[in-house]
Amino acid sequence: MLEKNIAELLNDQINKELYSAYLYLDFANYFEDEGLDGFAHWYEIQAQEERDHAFMIRRYLLDNGHRVTFGAIAKPDKVFKTHLDPLEAGLEHEKYVTSLITAIYTAAFAAKDFKTMQFLDWFVKEQGEEEKNADDLIKKMKLFGSEPKGLYMLNQELSARVYTPATAAD
Repeated sequence: MLEKNIAELLNDQINKELYSAYLYLDFANYFEDEGLDGFAHWYEIQAQEERDHAFMIRRYLLDNGHRVTFGAIAKPDKVFKTHLDPLEAGLEHEKYVTSLITAIYTAAFAAKDFKTMQFLDWFVKEQGEEEKNADDLIKKMKLFGSEPKGLYMLNQELSARVYTPATAAD
């Protein structure tokens, strides 16, 4: 059985992951409005992955005898002036999520909850990948995004992304 504070942190993380999905769908809406369907597609897949993360944590809590409760999902409130703005907001958000996962891991370590630490190892690795992907996308946008042909090619590249459901066994 999980300690109450760790279960609460994990339960709260479900809401944070669902907010992340909501945020990335908002980014997708922005890019759809801008006529950049490849960027929109990339963020739609990001949203699906964040939803998967929420489901994984929910299942972990349920499998460990904890009731799951949901909180309200906040409305994204970012206003974008350039195509780079959502990308930078995405990296900032991923760093925030990394800090949340780190806090849960730290609490599990303090409680000697090795089972939860092992469960969270996947999320730690995933957050490293998420931050790198967000940073790489910013670099590409800065290199190519100001030129119409470059932006077109980057949009095409992002449209080729394929959704693969996440599992902790990956």
